[in-house]
Amino acid sequence: MAHAGDLLAELLSRYQVTHVFGQPGGQTVALYDGIARRVPKIRHVLVRDERSAAYSADAYARLTGRPGVCDVTVGPGTTKLADGLVESLNASVPVIALVGELPRDWAPYRDFGVASQGFDQVRFLTSITKSTLLVPSLVALPQMVRAAFRIATTGRPGPVALVVPHDVLDAEWDGADAAVAVDDRYVRSPAHRPVASDDTLQAAVALLHKSRRPIIVAGGGVHASRATVELADLAGRLDAVVVTSLSGKGAMDETGPRAAGVLNPLGTTESLELVRKADLVFWCGTKVGQNTSHNWTIPYEGQATIHLDADATELGRTFRPTVALNGDARSTLAALLKALPAEARPAWRTEVARAKEHGAGQRSEAEGSDAAPILPPRLMHDLATRLLPDDVVISDASFAAGWIAAHIPARNAGRNFLFARGQGGLGYAVPAAIGAAVARPEGRVVTVSGDGGFSYAIGELATHAQQGLRTVNVVLNNGTLSWLAMYEHLFFDGLSQDVELEGELLSPDFAAVAEGLGCYGIRVERPDEIAAALDAAFAATRPVVVDVRTDRNSTPIHSYARRLSEGRHFPRPGTVYELVEWRQSPPEPPTDS
Repeated sequence: MAHAGDLLAELLSRYQVTHVFGQPGGQTVALYDGIARRVPKIRHVLVRDERSAAYSADAYARLTGRPGVCDVTVGPGTTKLADGLVESLNASVPVIALVGELPRDWAPYRDFGVASQGFDQVRFLTSITKSTLLVPSLVALPQMVRAAFRIATTGRPGPVALVVPHDVLDAEWDGADAAVAVDDRYVRSPAHRPVASDDTLQAAVALLHKSRRPIIVAGGGVHASRATVELADLAGRLDAVVVTSLSGKGAMDETGPRAAGVLNPLGTTESLELVRKADLVFWCGTKVGQNTSHNWTIPYEGQATIHLDADATELGRTFRPTVALNGDARSTLAALLKALPAEARPAWRTEVARAKEHGAGQRSEAEGSDAAPILPPRLMHDLATRLLPDDVVISDASFAAGWIAAHIPARNAGRNFLFARGQGGLGYAVPAAIGAAVARPEGRVVTVSGDGGFSYAIGELATHAQQGLRTVNVVLNNGTLSWLAMYEHLFFDGLSQDVELEGELLSPDFAAVAEGLGCYGIRVERPDEIAAALDAAFAATRPVVVDVRTDRNSTPIHSYARRLSEGRHFPRPGTVYELVEWRQSPPEPPTDS
C-alpha cells in the first residue's frame, strides 16, 4: 500500500524537483521511501549537517530558478536549518523545507522535550521563513504542497517550511491521481511578471533622457528575473555604466566597456568613483543594502534616482527615489526599452574608460605579486584564467567575497557567482557547492573560503566525495580570522588573541584533512606553486581542496588597507558605522582623530 511519503515524493517530482538535500530521522523515513521508489526522476542527497541541507537547496534554487528542497527531522534538525533559511529569506531565494514533526496526538507532550526532541517548531520557523505551513491531515497534504510552491515563487521569493507530522506522513494513501495534480505556474520563480505602472515608466524615461552621466546598479533581482539581456540593452541604449551588488555580480559581462565591477567596500575602486560622479543612479533589482550603499551614504545630494524592485516595500526603505518602479525586472525593463530612445554620451564613456583603466592598474601589482606568503589577489588572478563559461564560483563570507568580487571578472552575463549575502554567515561555500554541482553538472564548481569559514563545514567534503562532485575548494589559509583581527588592530589596538586559528601545537593542514575524507588535497606555500596546483585541481576527477598559505595582512577593504599601510587607526566603533537614513549629501572623509 502506498503512503503519504509516496504522495509527497510524487508531488515534488511533478513540480520538477530533481534533488532533495537533507538528513533523515524516524519521522521522515516515509519520504525517503517515496523518493527511493522514484529514482532517477528524483533523488535524495544525504548531507552531514542540516545547515548544509538548507545551503545546498539555496544554491540549487539560485542557479535553476526552481525552489530548492531540503528535509530535516523534528527538533535539532529543525533548529540547525536556521542559518540557511535566514540566508534564503534575506536574499529572496525560493526554498521549501520539509520538516518532520511529532505525531499530532503527542501535542500535550511536545513542550520542553517531554516527547523526545519536541518543541514549538511552527513558532520558531515562522520568524525565519516567508511562510510556515503545518499539514493537518493526509487529505490536506496536496493542497499544502501546492501552497508552498506558490508562496515560494510569487511576489518576493523566499523560503517556505512545510511541517508534516509523523502520523500524517506514514498514513496510507490510495494512489488517487487527483491528489497529485500540480499548478505548473509555480514550478519556478518568478511565477508572475508584473510591470511597473505607465505613469512611473514615463517619469523614468524623462529622467533618463535628461541624464548625462547615468549609472545602473544591478542586484540579485536581475539574476532572479533572468533579465541580463534587458539590462545590457538598457546600458547600451543609455550609453550607461553598470556596477553590481555582490549578489548581482555577473548581471553583465565585466570584461566589456560598460561594466565597472562590484559596488561594495569589498569591491572595485572605480565602482564607487563612478557612482560619485553620476548624475543619475538607476537601482535595478537591489534592496540598496548597507554594503552596496556604502553604509547608506549613497545616493548623494543632487543625484536623481530610479529604483526598480518587485517588492514595493523596498522602494523608499533607505532613501526616497525620484522615481519608484514596482515590477519584475525583466518585464519592466522591456517596457522601459520600448519607450526609451538611444542616446550617445561620449564624454561619460571616456570618463568611465579612464576610471576603469586606473582601477585595473591599481589591482595589477598585487595580482602579479611573487610575495610569500601569497597575496590573495595573485591567487584569484591565476584562478580566473582557468574558469570556463559553465563554471560556478561560490564565495564564503568575510574577505573571500572581496577577493572574488574585485579580482575574478565575470566573463559572460549570467549567474555564475554565488555569495552568502542574505545572512553573511561563515560556512556557506562548501555545502552550497553540493547544490550548485547538482544544478550545473556540466560545469566545475569552485569555492573560495578563508580558513575560518572552511572549518565550519569541512565535514561536507565527505559528501562531495560520496556524490562524485567536480568541485575545487580553495582555502585562503592565513591562520586567523582576518576581518576580526584587523578590526581589533584598527579599533582596539589588537590585544586579543581570540581570533587566532593556529598556534604552537596546531597548524591545520586542510589538504591532509581532504585526503582523509576522500578528496584530493594540494598544499601551496609559494607563488611559483600556484599554476601547477590549479592545473592539477581542474584536471582532477574527484573533489579537490587547494590549501594556500596566504598573507594575513592582506584585506580587500580599501579603507582598512589604506590605514594599515599608513600605520593609523580608525576612531572607536560607533563613530564610523552610523545608520544614516535618507542621506542627501556625500560622506565626509574619515578623520584620524
